[in-house]
Amino acid sequence: MSNYHNFRPFKGKISFLIDRKAALLLFILLLVTFFVLVFSTGAGDMKIKPLTVIKVLLGGGPEMEKLIITSFRLPRIIVALLVGMSLAVAGGILQGMIRNPLASPDVLGITGGAAVAVVGFLAAFSDKNNALTISIAWLPLAAFLGAGLVAFLVYFLAWKNGVSPIRLVLIGIGISTLMQALTTLMMIMGPIYQASQANIWITGTVYGSNWKNVMTLLPWTVIFLLIAFISAQSINIQELGDEVATGLGGKVQKQRFLLLLISTALIGSSVAFAGGIGFVGLMAPHMARRLVGSSFGALLPISALLGGILVMVADLIGRTLFSPLEVPAGVFTAGIGAPYFIYLLFKTRSA
Repeated sequence: MSNYHNFRPFKGKISFLIDRKAALLLFILLLVTFFVLVFSTGAGDMKIKPLTVIKVLLGGGPEMEKLIITSFRLPRIIVALLVGMSLAVAGGILQGMIRNPLASPDVLGITGGAAVAVVGFLAAFSDKNNALTISIAWLPLAAFLGAGLVAFLVYFLAWKNGVSPIRLVLIGIGISTLMQALTTLMMIMGPIYQASQANIWITGTVYGSNWKNVMTLLPWTVIFLLIAFISAQSINIQELGDEVATGLGGKVQKQRFLLLLISTALIGSSVAFAGGIGFVGLMAPHMARRLVGSSFGALLPISALLGGILVMVADLIGRTLFSPLEVPAGVFTAGIGAPYFIYLLFKTRSA
């Protein structure tokens, strides 16, 4: 027990153990996240020193740098951070709930379902001038409904005296392909708000993000991340299997339904503002598991920070390495994630 600290707030009315190693790693990753945010904010055609970026973040700094940082760079970086955290936590929840290391939002087609809903929303509520006739604040809800519908469809089709990991992945890949075809068809046939950004929902990018996007995405993400962290114990119980979880007093189906709602809400909001950024939900939980083990109380927060770092770095590379061209962040996450998925697939088969 020397690796744990017993934390008892509210005069001992609440008591829980804190893993010292996980807490230290969480602190280090928070520093890394802040460093990546500052460095990414200063990188671009006009380079800004990290100290100047920090001054601007604190409310000071020269007016020109302040304009560039606050109006153009910072919103997209915050969106990248929030999206990465959401996808990573959603992937961790799915892997624990389904007990399948290959589960992730994009592999199972849930991201594709959200994308179809988003494109359908834009097509249905755009006027002849490609302007939205309804508030963009409804976009995450539309994506959530699309993601939720596909999540339940995949789980239902994969059920055959239980859920086989390989069966789940194969059905998920098939549904994902179908969702991509529907998305492409809807983009071709219907009028779409800001049609030039339609590729957002194909490859995934945070290009064009603004403070309105941040203000819409931030509360949604914070609320569901907190609910996910609070539900970590339920995920630990789910990993034990249905019989053991029931024997321990867990309400398996109720917990599974709640966890599925949380993951689809996080996926839906991410796709609504950054498109189908792939494989973050697959890679980040695996990286976290290697660092802190399989307890979701530590795994989910670590996964969130790793996911945020991954998407911020992918966006940084996409907008600086090939300047003046901008490459979507999803290209780089897919370039790393696809080989990693194949590696995990062969590892699972050999096991």
